[in-house]
Amino acid sequence: MTIPPDPAAELAALLGHAPAEGAALASAWLATPLGPMIAVADRRRLHLLEFADRKALPAQMRRLSRQGGGRVGLGRTPVTDRAEAQLTAWFAGTRAGFDLPLEPGGTPFQHLVWQELQRIPPGTTISYAELARRIGRPAAVRAAASANGANRIALVIPCHRVLGTNGGLTGYGGGLWRKQALIRHESDRFGGQTAPDRAATGDSRPEKA
Repeated sequence: MTIPPDPAAELAALLGHAPAEGAALASAWLATPLGPMIAVADRRRLHLLEFADRKALPAQMRRLSRQGGGRVGLGRTPVTDRAEAQLTAWFAGTRAGFDLPLEPGGTPFQHLVWQELQRIPPGTTISYAELARRIGRPAAVRAAASANGANRIALVIPCHRVLGTNGGLTGYGGGLWRKQALIRHESDRFGGQTAPDRAATGDSRPEKA
């Protein structure tokens, strides 16, 4: 899959309506070695970063549009540019993490899960059961897995680092082949590195409006 030749038409198909002119939320396609991604950001925060062929992407985009009163358009912001630069460095292996202001939506429980995901060091994986244990809710394995799957900011909130109880590659909206490729990339490039405590520093952490 490549970046669409007519981004405006592609965005209209995702949104179910024509892109808004002068919209607060701007959408841009970003090229990566694993296929194009779409980033949606305002001038302050990143609201979405997904692989463009994710099956749930139309529903995610339409939810964003409803939440923003239909004001989602085509374009770039300083946050989009930062995301693109950091993605390029991450795929090149020169940057192990991300430092982007985020607005991922979600519930308090989902935020708890997403913040814990950002504590998993690149190059390592954990199980859904371990994820639930780390947030202090060991019985909430299914809820933790559901929150993991609801993440709409791929790579930056690294939901790909969570595996099934038996170590299997389960539940990745971008495709299991990508999950495997992402884990392999991090293991080869960043294995053994420790991720910064982003929940403490505020880096790439969900922000409040």
